[in-house]
Amino acid sequence: MREILELLEQDGRIRPEEIAVRLDLDPGEVKRVLRQLEKEKVVLGYKTLVNWDRVGGNGVTAVIEVRVIPEREVGFEKVAERIYRFPQVKSVYLMSGTYDLLVTIEGKNMKEVAFFVAEKLATLEHVQGTTTHFVLKKYKQDGVIFENNEEDFRLVVTP
Repeated sequence: MREILELLEQDGRIRPEEIAVRLDLDPGEVKRVLRQLEKEKVVLGYKTLVNWDRVGGNGVTAVIEVRVIPEREVGFEKVAERIYRFPQVKSVYLMSGTYDLLVTIEGKNMKEVAFFVAEKLATLEHVQGTTTHFVLKKYKQDGVIFENNEEDFRLVVTP
């Protein structure tokens, strides 16, 4: 099962038949395992990563550090849940260090992101403060390199 998951993680478009060939398994068994993994919420979905800069996209991505006062008996869970329910929010992580939650959002422009932070995020109960960082350029995301210059930058090793 782990090998199937690793292949899927590398390429979400890989067909069950290809997985079966690579792992020397029965294609029917691979399909059954995939259905079970989806049913058990081990595989949560399949997503396409788009380089919007190549098609004139001008959206803005921001990474926001959020400091939170944890709630008695539930800790950070309720605040995190309130945050991840906003449609602009792409990810929420509980962190160690100087802030508690790391939130990634996308907006049409900086003004929209600023409005979200000021009017929706910072005003939530138990949110102590926020620090917003705007992404200037994406080099690599989810293991995918955005701009792949054909030039080989590896060092030459000679005996």
